Amino acid sequence: MVRACAVSLVCLLMGCTTLTLKEEEQLGRELEREVRRDLRMFRDRVVNDYIADLGDRLLAAAGPQPFDYTFSVVEDEEINAFAMPAGAIYIHTETILAAGNMSELAGVMAHEIGHIVHRHTAENYNRARTTGWVHQAAVVGAGMAGGSAAAGAANLLGGLSAMAFINSYGRDAERESDAFAADLLPRAGIHPEGTWTFFETLRSEEGSHVPVFLASHPSSEERLDTGRQRTLTANLPPGLRMEDGGKLEIIQRRIELLTGYGSSTRGRRSRLRN
Repeated sequence: MVRACAVSLVCLLMGCTTLTLKEEEQLGRELEREVRRDLRMFRDRVVNDYIADLGDRLLAAAGPQPFDYTFSVVEDEEINAFAMPAGAIYIHTETILAAGNMSELAGVMAHEIGHIVHRHTAENYNRARTTGWVHQAAVVGAGMAGGSAAAGAANLLGGLSAMAFINSYGRDAERESDAFAADLLPRAGIHPEGTWTFFETLRSEEGSHVPVFLASHPSSEERLDTGRQRTLTANLPPGLRMEDGGKLEIIQRRIELLTGYGSSTRGRRSRLRN
């Protein structure tokens, strides 16, 4: 089954210049099977419902969408979040724990929604066709067919080579999603300050060393400064909220109790990929 998915994915890559909505949905379904097989999903309903409700709040403010979005939680001690084709968004438990308030967590999620809204995945495939796309397609197929060993040999993300490939957004795409998040949060009644204060966490953990996987991103310093300036100059409506009445703190404590790791582990391995 996995090999069949790999073959169909490579055929999809070779058969179009850019993805149609239907093709993106097909690709998303295939890659989601890989993600859910290779990552440890956090199954607690209370935590997942909280993330889904926050995601639905953001989507309601974003307006009609061509895809059905899903929001899922991955149990992992790295600060990370990523979007899959056609609306699947994954948030690491450590990202939830690291958020200083609801606005920061919503900013991360809105950023991932921005990647899907602007169809950066489809743009990646279009770019791949003109810059070594045959090699990229082969790597994706090998990683999906061969599992962790093949993906490890390609120096990709823990067996999820396709996920690493589709999330290799350029700096302009990252900036575009940052701007999208800063615009979306106020429409959802959330103060956009969290879209940049979360990068203070990343900056403090990065120190003078920027991880390789962040090389394609604007630096945390740049994103923090740009976000701060954007918020200061925005004409924001009154009544925007940073907090959610302690709900996030309850969720964070629940994650700590269920996983056995919490604030003492924060900062050991900091990653916000895309």
